[in-house]
Amino acid sequence: MPSSSPWLIVGLGNPGPKYAKNRHNVGFMVVERFADRHATPGTGGPSWREQFKGKATTVHAGGSIGRCVMLEPQTFMNLSGESVRAAADYHDVPLERTVVVHDEIDFAFGRVALKRGGGHGGHNGLRNIIKHLGKPSFLRVRVGVDRPRHGEVANWVLSDFSGEDASFVDELVDRAERALTCLLAEGLSSAMNKFNQTPAKTDAAAS
Repeated sequence: MPSSSPWLIVGLGNPGPKYAKNRHNVGFMVVERFADRHATPGTGGPSWREQFKGKATTVHAGGSIGRCVMLEPQTFMNLSGESVRAAADYHDVPLERTVVVHDEIDFAFGRVALKRGGGHGGHNGLRNIIKHLGKPSFLRVRVGVDRPRHGEVANWVLSDFSGEDASFVDELVDRAERALTCLLAEGLSSAMNKFNQTPAKTDAAAS
């Protein structure tokens, strides 16, 4: 892969304060945490701008990671691929340097796992990204938000974290951000070995 190509790191979610704390917006939370941690010291944090039908900023992470274009599509979840394709084309980012961070209802709350490729699993944001990129072989950071015990999945992911889970959201976001950093710095195999098998909830938060 060309060394001049940045990483494209996409957090999935819906725009606006109404959705900011929803389970479906955990991707936004993770990329914002990463951007905050790798912003240039003394700048007051990353400078987000409207671009590619989304919000974007560029940070320069340390070590072997290099330049990272952070993207939060503002198209609403079901059209996320329009934003991702626009950013990937503009920055000439190949699939192997494209990372999508998203909520995963098939994982218990607290579990974080990484993989390359695969299907969309019913996630409409992933479905649309695959459609616009043409292939599913981008990298994913999957952040467990669990399934509802009753009721509709759509209502569940479009609601805020609640109950016991609400107390651990910060730890969940932190763990996912560390998994993302490990993926970029050490590669997929190493990151999978370190994060994919970790127990959920309090054990994951303490590790």
